[in-house]
Amino acid sequence: MELKGKQRAYLRSLANNLDTILYVGKDGITDNIIREANDLLDKRELIKCAVQQNAPLSAKEAIIELCDRTSASPVQTIGRRFTIYRQNEEEPVITLP
Repeated sequence: MELKGKQRAYLRSLANNLDTILYVGKDGITDNIIREANDLLDKRELIKCAVQQNAPLSAKEAIIELCDRTSASPVQTIGRRFTIYRQNEEEPVITLP
């Protein structure tokens, strides 16, 4: 799903209050990370992630790979943190403008 400017801005405003709940560590993006991200996206739709210092990839690389493997949309990348979004088709939590 490609996000429009207003939608991305709205999601960024929602992400300000979120805690980081998914961390990419020294092993990079593993199957466990993908499984956990899918579960979190199904429940919350919008999740904030972080790349730890000893990770083999940057936040921009991580957001691209994670979005590709989970069919999510990138929302924002700041430093080592990034936010991704995927709408739950069955029970939507967030209504986009």
